[in-house]
Amino acid sequence: MRRAAALFAAALLASTAAPALAEPPPAPDRPLTDPAQEARARALFGDIRCVVCQHESIADSPAGIAADLRGLVREQIAAGKTDDEIKDDLIRRYGDYVLFQPPVRIGTWLLWFGPFALAAGAGMVLVLRARRRGTAEAPPLTAEEERALAELTADDENA
Repeated sequence: MRRAAALFAAALLASTAAPALAEPPPAPDRPLTDPAQEARARALFGDIRCVVCQHESIADSPAGIAADLRGLVREQIAAGKTDDEIKDDLIRRYGDYVLFQPPVRIGTWLLWFGPFALAAGAGMVLVLRARRRGTAEAPPLTAEEERALAELTADDENA
């Protein structure tokens, strides 16, 4: 009985403490006053990966860091930086993975060409296995197996 009460108390505590431990919602975005700059910022938002969610762009992510990144991009656009300068700054801070399309260089070859190399390797393994199987011949039938086969085929012809 005590164990059930303790489990109930722990569950109650966890359910009431969870909202207090949750991340507070981010402050609302403040769009740039220049519509051309805001359009540029929104285009960049789609190219930048949320470093928390990792499968969403910062335009779609509700995470607080995504809101911070949107604010950072807007600040840098307002400061007159180019898109490439903004992306380079984000790569410097968070690494190549922050962009949905990381730059092609020695450090990112695995990201760009790894899936193709893996598929080519799997294809080669399948081809080599098929070649090995194709060259092996079945052993000849024994005299007993030939006699059983003759009986079976004779029954089929008589039927």
